[in-house]
Amino acid sequence: MQPLIDNARRFGQRPEEFAGLAAGQSPTVLFITCSDSRVVPALITGAGPGELFELRTAGNIVPPHDPARPSAEAATIEYAVDVLGVQDVVVCGHSHCGAVGALVRGDDLDAVPAVRDWLAQAAGDRDRGQDRQMRDDPTVADAVQHHVLAQLLRLRSYPCVHRALTEDRLRVHGWYYEVHTGAVREHRSETDAFEAL
Repeated sequence: MQPLIDNARRFGQRPEEFAGLAAGQSPTVLFITCSDSRVVPALITGAGPGELFELRTAGNIVPPHDPARPSAEAATIEYAVDVLGVQDVVVCGHSHCGAVGALVRGDDLDAVPAVRDWLAQAAGDRDRGQDRQMRDDPTVADAVQHHVLAQLLRLRSYPCVHRALTEDRLRVHGWYYEVHTGAVREHRSETDAFEAL
């Protein structure tokens, strides 16, 4: 913890670099990704303060839209699209994802019930026919890529996203980040494959 504290002290000694941020924010991208500490959106994209609006969840899960049960995820998506007017949304999954790996392997998560119940929202998105071949892959690449596409479908069902897509003022992207190489791939609808950016 001490190195983080030391950096925070130094960081706060440069107020002139951040004064302009007090005027507000105008990010153009909502970046939805996993809470995994190895995934750092600003590092991956080179974005500076104010350039990305971020939503981080375990397993980069976009929960089903349910107006009767508001969620922080739904509020973040709605605010980004309807208030900030982001032009792009990226759903970024990553290799070696513990959440997707647990789903693919069918891990017993009873000792962590909140995690178990959160991941249960994504369990229905899996193609069970592929589970066996995916279980032995430590990167869970195919499973994560399938998962990203399932989250994009969910995202499109949010009324604000659907409306913005229909009005051609929003684009959505599915990315896959390899933590062990730093490579980023994007889903291409023409080939239905994740290809290098």
